[in-house]
Amino acid sequence: MATAFTSSYVCGIRFTSGCRLFSRDTYRCPSRLRFRPSSVIVRASSAVVVEKLELDIQQNATVDTDIFSCPICYEPLIRKGPSGLNLRAIYRSGFKCNTCNKTYSSKDNYLDLTLTAGLKEYKEVKPPGTELFRSPLISFLYERGWRQNFDRSGFPGPDEEFEMAQRYFKPTEGGLLVDVSCGSGLFSRRFAKSETYSGVIALDFSENMLRQCYDFIKSDISIINTNFAIVRADVSRLPFASGSVDAVHAGAALHCWPSPSNAIAEITRVLRSGGVFVGTTFLRYSPTTPWIIRPPREAFFRNNSYLVAEEIEDVCTSCGLTNYKSDIRQSFIMFTAQKP
Repeated sequence: MATAFTSSYVCGIRFTSGCRLFSRDTYRCPSRLRFRPSSVIVRASSAVVVEKLELDIQQNATVDTDIFSCPICYEPLIRKGPSGLNLRAIYRSGFKCNTCNKTYSSKDNYLDLTLTAGLKEYKEVKPPGTELFRSPLISFLYERGWRQNFDRSGFPGPDEEFEMAQRYFKPTEGGLLVDVSCGSGLFSRRFAKSETYSGVIALDFSENMLRQCYDFIKSDISIINTNFAIVRADVSRLPFASGSVDAVHAGAALHCWPSPSNAIAEITRVLRSGGVFVGTTFLRYSPTTPWIIRPPREAFFRNNSYLVAEEIEDVCTSCGLTNYKSDIRQSFIMFTAQKP
């Protein structure tokens, strides 16, 4: 008796099956059946083998899909190239959506998974708050003086912010973390070096921020050799399947989003059950802001997505998140919520 195994790939699908092949010397047909022609026995046994092979293929067929999904239809992308959630493997790979028939690839060491990826004629322009951070100058200055000024508004500094976020992310240890609106990767790098997560994805809409992110890590072996990816995407159209991400971080970002409610709804979609969302932002005013100062701040910041603490909680809960908590210091707020 011999066992034959077959394994093949067709259109990104791996087929693996095992079946037992019976020879005329080992096959014994019950005498009461009285099959005299030997060819009948061979054909009968061959039919059984073929039938079992087809059944095994149907049961064991698996699709080699990727962690990334199409930003148009959210179907998992098919990868052509080396596997792995690391910069080298992703840079050498091509990605395709079999549903939309659209391809995606790396550019300048980041994977472009925006809706406009690959377009030649159409140039999408975002609101001023978003376009500001696409500037090469602002991207260069972000960690070279720009971010340091946040402490005037109550931000405790990157090191303490990171430790605060890590406490909130405790239930997601060992899972996949996506740092949306990551900027130059200020916190993405810290999350990766912590070795707390199975993978870290630094994601931003700004091409220049992502180039800065790569410049900061290109010589850092502790990150280059880990499960770390740099992705360009829109926070309101995240390139991940529903329920596929364990943790989402958004540092000093919510006030830059054209629609905070759309973005938080999208974050809720991609989070797994039990997944955690942690964000920081500037408040329009805090509970301790004197009443006399509130009207001018209300008028100035209202059109720039600067919210108050109650609005942030309301948006999170209305999008289906629970266990909302926050820490407020002057105009700084760190908030967290969990997907039930």
